[in-house]
Amino acid sequence: MKIKKLTLNHFMAFENAEINWSDHINIISGENSTGKTTLLKVMYSLIKPLSNGDRDNLTKEMEEQIFVKKIQGVFRPDEMKIGRLVSRKQGSNRTEFSVDLEENQKIAVGFGNRQENHADVSIVQGKKTKKYDAIYIPTKEMISTVEHFVSLYDEYHIDFEEMYYDLAKLLDRPISKGPNTTEQNQVLSNLEDIMKGTIVHKSKKFYFKIKGEGEFEMGLLSDGYRKLSMIVYMILSGSLNKNTILFWDEPETNMNPKMIRPIVQAMAALAQMGVQIFVSTHDYFIQQEFNMIAAYPELNPEKLDIRFISLFRDEKTRDVNYEMRNSASDLEHNAIMQEFDAMYKL
Repeated sequence: MKIKKLTLNHFMAFENAEINWSDHINIISGENSTGKTTLLKVMYSLIKPLSNGDRDNLTKEMEEQIFVKKIQGVFRPDEMKIGRLVSRKQGSNRTEFSVDLEENQKIAVGFGNRQENHADVSIVQGKKTKKYDAIYIPTKEMISTVEHFVSLYDEYHIDFEEMYYDLAKLLDRPISKGPNTTEQNQVLSNLEDIMKGTIVHKSKKFYFKIKGEGEFEMGLLSDGYRKLSMIVYMILSGSLNKNTILFWDEPETNMNPKMIRPIVQAMAALAQMGVQIFVSTHDYFIQQEFNMIAAYPELNPEKLDIRFISLFRDEKTRDVNYEMRNSASDLEHNAIMQEFDAMYKL
């Protein structure tokens, strides 16, 4: 399953947007409050509810509520009123947003600014949807806290967006039976070479095992190793496979700069495996590592399609606009490079 296009009308900061995505890697950058995370969240909200492919026993009303609850859980608007996600500009009283998928499939949602828990949902499916998974990695890692998180989230009102809960459930899965695919083994081999160790899961706790040194609790590792450990375990459990769409919000958060290149290499390996990847970032090194892969054929033997999306505000209207290029160097509006260049002018 691949997301081909996202269309937004009067949704939060976006008045009108129609973005065509790469099947491989999409790097989203921009200044604060231009909607980078919004793009990840809205796509995740639209595709996650039907990721198991089973709609046979759902009524229209049940289907609508599944999407409403996911939107509420992911965005957490005040008092859970989804109407608060409609653009606040004068004259905007309804939002419509949709994703176009492979094989002419489409999921569209719309609601007015007075709606609390109702939305109009339209789903167009050609053939029976294949099972896929959508994984959202938020800014905070979860592998060191997964032991009790799912049960706490189920029983109490915890002020965490639902992506954390979804991720914790994926990490709670046991290792899948049977051998890994050739592609999975290649990615695992690359990651284990980078990390110099393996992931151990027992009694709902995760450990990092280093040969000759023993097992270390995840809480003792750096964020970079924890985030890579999440990737490794989700491959081992079968959650992260060639039919996965991966959303990663600011992977550089709490990250040692030395870990940036290995993480970018890991994402390139996942894309080669068939994973569609969406990354939001403020980081110069992440953007440039991907830019190097896009620019030099010897670094991109599989000819991955890497697209760079820059979000920026119109100086007069303050509307959020965007541009997309196949090279970060070709972006006319590149907040990361502008800030980097400004450092040298001081």
